Amino acid sequence: MIRNAVEADVPVIRSMIRELAEYERVPHEARATEEQLREALFGERPAAFAHVAETEEGEAVGFSLWFLSFSTWRGVHGIYLEDLYVRPGARGGGYGKALLAELARICGERGYERLEWSVLKWNEPTIAFYEALGARPQDEWTVYRLTDGALAGLAGLAGLAESGAAD
Repeated sequence: MIRNAVEADVPVIRSMIRELAEYERVPHEARATEEQLREALFGERPAAFAHVAETEEGEAVGFSLWFLSFSTWRGVHGIYLEDLYVRPGARGGGYGKALLAELARICGERGYERLEWSVLKWNEPTIAFYEALGARPQDEWTVYRLTDGALAGLAGLAGLAESGAAD
Protein backbone atom coordinates (compact mmCIF):
# COMPACT_ATOMS: atom_id res chain seq x y z
CA MET A 1 0.00 0.00 0.00
CA ILE A 2 1.24 3.48 -0.88
CA ARG A 3 -0.11 6.46 1.02
CA ASN A 4 0.68 10.11 1.61
CA ALA A 5 3.01 10.56 4.55
CA VAL A 6 1.54 12.05 7.70
CA GLU A 7 3.32 13.95 10.45
CA ALA A 8 3.51 10.82 12.61
CA ASP A 9 5.69 9.21 9.88
CA VAL A 10 8.55 11.69 10.38
CA PRO A 11 10.58 9.46 12.77
CA VAL A 12 10.40 6.42 10.47
CA ILE A 13 11.16 8.55 7.39
CA ARG A 14 14.22 9.97 9.16
CA SER A 15 15.28 6.46 10.12
CA MET A 16 15.00 5.30 6.50
CA ILE A 17 16.92 8.36 5.30
CA ARG A 18 19.77 7.31 7.59
CA GLU A 19 19.56 3.73 6.28
CA LEU A 20 19.74 5.07 2.72
CA ALA A 21 22.77 7.22 3.57
CA GLU A 22 24.51 4.17 5.03
CA TYR A 23 23.72 2.16 1.88
CA GLU A 24 25.10 5.00 -0.25
CA ARG A 25 28.27 5.02 1.89
CA VAL A 26 27.80 8.57 3.26
CA PRO A 27 26.12 8.23 6.67
CA HIS A 28 27.75 11.48 7.85
CA GLU A 29 25.77 13.39 5.19
CA ALA A 30 22.35 12.47 6.67
CA ARG A 31 22.10 15.37 9.12
CA ALA A 32 18.41 16.28 8.77
CA THR A 33 16.59 16.35 12.08
CA GLU A 34 13.03 15.26 12.68
CA GLU A 35 12.10 18.90 13.25
CA GLN A 36 13.60 19.94 9.90
CA LEU A 37 11.74 17.15 8.12
CA ARG A 38 8.51 18.00 9.94
CA GLU A 39 8.80 21.65 8.85
CA ALA A 40 9.74 20.76 5.25
CA LEU A 41 6.91 18.26 4.85
CA PHE A 42 4.15 19.62 7.08
CA GLY A 43 5.01 23.23 7.93
CA GLU A 44 3.06 26.30 6.91
CA ARG A 45 4.65 26.24 3.43
CA PRO A 46 5.74 22.66 2.66
CA ALA A 47 8.85 22.48 0.47
CA ALA A 48 8.69 18.73 -0.08
CA PHE A 49 6.24 15.86 -0.12
CA ALA A 50 6.49 12.21 0.84
CA HIS A 51 4.77 8.88 0.37
CA VAL A 52 5.13 5.80 2.53
CA ALA A 53 5.02 2.18 1.40
CA GLU A 54 3.41 -0.13 3.94
CA THR A 55 2.95 -3.86 4.29
CA GLU A 56 -0.55 -5.27 4.74
CA GLU A 57 0.19 -5.22 8.48
CA GLY A 58 0.83 -1.47 8.39
CA GLU A 59 4.63 -1.61 8.74
CA ALA A 60 6.45 1.18 6.88
CA VAL A 61 9.00 -0.45 4.57
CA GLY A 62 9.80 2.33 2.12
CA PHE A 63 9.31 5.95 1.23
CA SER A 64 9.67 8.51 -1.51
CA LEU A 65 10.47 12.15 -0.85
CA TRP A 66 10.02 14.63 -3.68
CA PHE A 67 9.49 18.24 -4.63
CA LEU A 68 8.30 20.20 -7.62
CA SER A 69 10.68 21.17 -10.38
CA PHE A 70 9.96 23.38 -13.37
CA SER A 71 10.97 22.98 -17.00
CA THR A 72 11.52 26.24 -18.82
CA TRP A 73 11.58 24.27 -22.07
CA ARG A 74 8.24 22.58 -21.51
CA GLY A 75 6.67 25.37 -19.47
CA VAL A 76 5.26 23.07 -16.80
CA HIS A 77 6.15 21.57 -13.45
CA GLY A 78 7.65 18.17 -12.95
CA ILE A 79 8.58 16.06 -9.98
CA TYR A 80 12.14 15.70 -8.75
CA LEU A 81 12.48 12.56 -6.67
CA GLU A 82 15.03 13.30 -3.96
CA ASP A 83 14.92 9.90 -2.28
CA LEU A 84 13.37 6.52 -2.96
CA TYR A 85 14.14 3.81 -0.45
CA VAL A 86 12.82 0.36 0.33
CA ARG A 87 14.20 -1.52 3.31
CA PRO A 88 16.31 -4.54 2.32
CA GLY A 89 13.88 -7.14 3.69
CA ALA A 90 11.05 -5.71 1.58
CA ARG A 91 12.95 -5.36 -1.71
CA GLY A 92 11.50 -7.36 -4.56
CA GLY A 93 8.00 -6.95 -3.13
CA GLY A 94 6.94 -4.28 -5.62
CA TYR A 95 7.14 -1.36 -3.18
CA GLY A 96 9.69 0.67 -5.15
CA LYS A 97 7.72 0.24 -8.34
CA ALA A 98 4.50 1.20 -6.55
CA LEU A 99 6.10 4.35 -5.11
CA LEU A 100 7.30 5.39 -8.58
CA ALA A 101 3.93 4.51 -10.12
CA GLU A 102 2.22 6.82 -7.61
CA LEU A 103 4.52 9.68 -8.63
CA ALA A 104 3.86 8.96 -12.30
CA ARG A 105 0.13 9.01 -11.55
CA ILE A 106 0.48 12.41 -9.88
CA CYS A 107 2.41 13.70 -12.91
CA GLY A 108 -0.37 12.58 -15.23
CA GLU A 109 -3.14 13.92 -13.03
CA ARG A 110 -1.52 17.36 -12.69
CA GLY A 111 -0.12 17.71 -16.20
CA TYR A 112 3.51 17.44 -15.09
CA GLU A 113 5.73 16.26 -17.94
CA ARG A 114 8.83 15.03 -16.10
CA LEU A 115 9.71 12.67 -13.28
CA GLU A 116 13.44 12.90 -12.64
CA TRP A 117 15.97 11.68 -10.10
CA SER A 118 19.64 10.89 -9.67
CA VAL A 119 21.25 7.52 -9.04
CA LEU A 120 24.82 6.71 -8.06
CA LYS A 121 26.80 5.28 -10.98
CA TRP A 122 27.97 2.28 -8.92
CA ASN A 123 24.43 1.29 -7.89
CA GLU A 124 23.91 -1.25 -10.68
CA PRO A 125 20.92 -3.11 -9.17
CA THR A 126 18.99 0.14 -8.84
CA ILE A 127 19.98 1.29 -12.33
CA ALA A 128 18.72 -2.02 -13.73
CA PHE A 129 15.44 -1.58 -11.82
CA TYR A 130 14.91 1.93 -13.20
CA GLU A 131 15.79 0.96 -16.76
CA ALA A 132 13.38 -1.99 -16.60
CA LEU A 133 10.64 0.58 -15.93
CA GLY A 134 11.62 2.53 -19.05
CA ALA A 135 13.71 5.25 -17.37
CA ARG A 136 16.74 6.39 -19.33
CA PRO A 137 19.92 8.00 -18.03
CA GLN A 138 20.69 11.57 -18.99
CA ASP A 139 24.38 10.90 -19.64
CA GLU A 140 25.02 14.23 -21.31
CA TRP A 141 24.37 16.07 -18.03
CA THR A 142 26.60 16.25 -14.95
CA VAL A 143 25.18 17.19 -11.57
CA TYR A 144 26.98 20.01 -9.75
CA ARG A 145 26.57 20.88 -6.10
CA LEU A 146 27.66 23.68 -3.78
CA THR A 147 27.59 23.02 -0.03
CA ASP A 148 29.15 24.20 3.19
CA GLY A 149 32.08 26.61 2.73
CA ALA A 150 31.85 26.81 -1.06
CA LEU A 151 28.17 27.76 -0.85
CA ALA A 152 28.84 30.35 1.84
CA GLY A 153 31.76 31.75 -0.13
CA LEU A 154 29.70 32.22 -3.25
CA ALA A 155 26.86 33.75 -1.25
CA GLY A 156 29.36 36.26 0.09
CA LEU A 157 29.93 37.48 -3.47
CA ALA A 158 26.25 38.47 -3.84
CA GLY A 159 26.75 41.80 -2.09
CA LEU A 160 29.88 42.48 -4.14
CA ALA A 161 28.01 41.80 -7.39
CA GLU A 162 25.37 44.38 -6.47
CA SER A 163 28.01 47.03 -5.85
CA GLY A 164 29.97 46.13 -8.99
CA ALA A 165 33.05 45.13 -6.98
CA ALA A 166 32.96 41.48 -8.16
CA ASP A 167 33.72 42.33 -11.79
